[in-house]
Amino acid sequence: MLDTGMNVLLVSSEVAPFAKTGGLADVAGSLPKALGMQGNDVRVMMPRYRGIQASSTLLDFPVEIGGRKETCIVRNGYIEAKSAEGVRRIPVYYLDNYHYFDRERYYMFPDEAERFGFFDKACLQACEALGFRPDVVHCNDWQSGLIPLLINERAKANDFWKEVATCFTIHNLRYQGRHGRDILRVLNIGQEHFHPDGLEYYGDVNFMKAGIVYADVVNTVSETYAKEIQTPEFGEGLDGVLRKRKKDLYGIVNGINYHEFNPKSDPRIYTAYDSMELDRKRENKHSLQREVNLPVSDIPLLGIVSRLVDQKGLDILLQAMPGILAEGCQFVLLGTGDKYYEDAFCDLAKKRPGQVAAEIGFNGVMAQKIYAGTDMFLMPSRFEPCGLGQLIAMRYGSIPVVRKTGGLADTVMDYDSSTGSGNGFVFADYNEAALEEAVARALRLYSDKPMWRKMVREAMEMDFSWNRQAALYTEVYIEAMGRKGRIERPA
Repeated sequence: MLDTGMNVLLVSSEVAPFAKTGGLADVAGSLPKALGMQGNDVRVMMPRYRGIQASSTLLDFPVEIGGRKETCIVRNGYIEAKSAEGVRRIPVYYLDNYHYFDRERYYMFPDEAERFGFFDKACLQACEALGFRPDVVHCNDWQSGLIPLLINERAKANDFWKEVATCFTIHNLRYQGRHGRDILRVLNIGQEHFHPDGLEYYGDVNFMKAGIVYADVVNTVSETYAKEIQTPEFGEGLDGVLRKRKKDLYGIVNGINYHEFNPKSDPRIYTAYDSMELDRKRENKHSLQREVNLPVSDIPLLGIVSRLVDQKGLDILLQAMPGILAEGCQFVLLGTGDKYYEDAFCDLAKKRPGQVAAEIGFNGVMAQKIYAGTDMFLMPSRFEPCGLGQLIAMRYGSIPVVRKTGGLADTVMDYDSSTGSGNGFVFADYNEAALEEAVARALRLYSDKPMWRKMVREAMEMDFSWNRQAALYTEVYIEAMGRKGRIERPA
């Protein structure tokens, strides 16, 4: 196993299993495990939200905010990295402040800039207090976007931070943390940084832009998305800034935890199976049909597990559903989000009770049952930085039908009937006709049982594990250290 021996601090506003709203938490909970198993000293910092249990209190210190002192309490936790070689505990430091984080939800408060500005400043002070000097600080999304700037400024007067490199990961460029200019005064950040090549963004401070501008290297969660966000179509107003950093911009597809997502040992599914036991996958299909009140049948069962928002292509899916259902298949949906889509899919289930089931809400156990029990998994996304659903679906032998965008384009290869190659079905144009045609191709192959089973087996045996992706992150970290003049690997 590669032993890189780096000190890595990963900073994230959410980390699975402690706090999760989306894929960011999955990355922040899984990547440190893989990095730790490769011989790195990895530590994680996150806010301590209401409900997070901590094993002990390590220390506390004041953080200057808006001319006053706010106390940060550092509490101790861990995540366990499990492999054939044993178990390794990765320290998780919960940064606690009752005023900012003891609330009923994680986000969407009027003082959002102040909350995460406090968090970013506290991360640096916590490292100093703990005596943990990172080689690389890995920041994730806008909530930690100020950290590269803060490190650069702190290094001018504090040798602790000299040569500490920073990596900033964009998980979804749409959410940028745009706030009023006054936050600079509150956080004691100099006005000299408020200009078009710095923090300024149309008169406001943009936390995402800060991460892009001031980090040593920038990456996002797929190679295709890294290219897409440099265009006006996908750049969310920051495409020019990203083009300036083209030489420092990388794309690394997310992985999944192969110990957690393993149909051979997953306690959440109906019947365990692997790529050589596809009859047992069929048992999962029949059990799922029973649970969601669909007729038990061997006709194709299509599924989707998703946030019900525009990004996920649900508008074209609804338009395509009459044509898809006319092919003689079933469909099951699990998700929550915009009321419009919740109501639309519930209405569809009422109109098509023998073909459509809609489960509104999120249930992790039901999600796994859908991955295990469906034949095909739909992701017709308008855009998708990486996507984890297609990776989990393939792991469980549910063949993905996806739009060619972001991480979907990088992980799903369109089936080629002339060669028999491919692990899914891909369409390019964002419309219901293109989606219908891709589903129709999948349904035709489903009728060819030997070829279908071959595709399912090959999809299940592909490697999208975090161990593989962590090695790529290691190389990016080394590039970041090179930007700081540190070419050699740490001792």
